Amino acid sequence: MISAEVTIAIQFYDLDPMRIVWHGNYPRFLEQARAALFDKISFGYREMAQSGFAWPVVELRIKYVRPINPGNAIKVTATLTEYENRLKTSYIITDAATGEVCTKAHTIQVTVDRASNELCFETPEALVEKIRRAL
Repeated sequence: MISAEVTIAIQFYDLDPMRIVWHGNYPRFLEQARAALFDKISFGYREMAQSGFAWPVVELRIKYVRPINPGNAIKVTATLTEYENRLKTSYIITDAATGEVCTKAHTIQVTVDRASNELCFETPEALVEKIRRAL
């Protein structure tokens, strides 16, 4: 499938009082990788908005394997693993220096027609075509 990777330097504001990355920051890291993934297939936010459809996240699952510490950089890899009836993106967060897995996650997005607010049971052909071209 299609993957994209971003490297993120952990900042002081990412930390909780225990001096590890606060669990609520992980979705932000995942979103940065997901955005890079969709930019890679030329279907970023602008193209999504122009398509007439929306793709809300309906499920987010995060498995925290080991803490991320201050001063570390992380690599976040997003891989599109399903796209025909829903979008499933799988993520791996690793320590950029050691390659150790810190976090595993996935999101599920569904397609909604913006004009009618109706759920679509198939991914629009415009997006499917871009994905197939990138494979």
